[in-house]
Amino acid sequence: MTTIYVTHPRYVEHTLNGHPEHAGRIEAIWRRLDASDLSARMTSVKASPATPRQVEFVHDGEYIEMLRDLSGQYPNKTVMINPDTYFTPTSYDVALLAAGGVVTAVDAVMSGTADNGLAVVRPPGHHAVDNYAMGFCLFNNIAVAARFAQHEHKIRRVLIVDYDVHHGNGTEAMFYDDPSVLFISTHQSPLYPGTGAIQQWGVGPGEGYTINIPIPPGHGDKTYADIFEKIIWGAAKRFDPELILVSAGFDAHWAERLSNVNMNLSVSGYGHLSRELVRMADALCDGRIVFVTEGGYHLDALGYGVSAAARALLGDAPETVEDPLGQPSDARTDGDELIKRIKTLHHL
Repeated sequence: MTTIYVTHPRYVEHTLNGHPEHAGRIEAIWRRLDASDLSARMTSVKASPATPRQVEFVHDGEYIEMLRDLSGQYPNKTVMINPDTYFTPTSYDVALLAAGGVVTAVDAVMSGTADNGLAVVRPPGHHAVDNYAMGFCLFNNIAVAARFAQHEHKIRRVLIVDYDVHHGNGTEAMFYDDPSVLFISTHQSPLYPGTGAIQQWGVGPGEGYTINIPIPPGHGDKTYADIFEKIIWGAAKRFDPELILVSAGFDAHWAERLSNVNMNLSVSGYGHLSRELVRMADALCDGRIVFVTEGGYHLDALGYGVSAAARALLGDAPETVEDPLGQPSDARTDGDELIKRIKTLHHL
């Protein structure tokens, strides 16, 4: 089995001291993958930048030009383009590399040069909408890659599973009326950005092709495992995807305390979710799956979480997952009513 591992050293150039989304995040991932010898077991490739045409699959042309022009307007200064998202003189180029890193991984998987893939990229992408940045995100990396797969590899159905603790509002918005992309999001609720209600399930021809699973604070491994078994597996089988993309955020870990985050997943729990998604891909789309990094701000939880995903892609046994942070003592397990409601709404 060949797992492509796509990243780029320039991802550290987009950074701001004191901001939660800083270069140290990706450096922690690199260190952990190297220390566990996982980097050496994967086929490492440097990301190529996405082309403006590829980004325009999902983003407004004027928005792309605005970001490009910002680099010229502020050649020596970092600016805030909204209250939570910063922009450095090289952020436009790095954002193209982030979207391009996911495109690179998807292209390798779809062309058959790799069985599956891991794209370790930043800035993250799932909050970016078609015409503005938000939530630390500039371009919606996973949405760009989904459209690339459809346009260049002529596939019809892409499943995107987002297990970041925050709702992937940007990804949802880009495919909300589109039955060719099934978007499934597990996220803490209430929490930023305030979207992702159960009743938000698509419009027009896309009705039913968005599945939001808003989870109350405090839930952990058991609830997430039940959601995957009782909701996501059934939805994926019914949709029959040709490619699975994963917005892999690791900020639902119990040690994560970014503003108002209060979930209780462990690294071992993340390992289980990752293996389930790989099993899903093996069963439904010849193993074609790419994991894409999103959030995660506790550096140890992030590094070990991405390593757990890498082990799943490589086919390692569950017991190989390294989880030095251990389990929380008080995770909620009362998720049955939520699962029942979603199953009823989506006829699962």
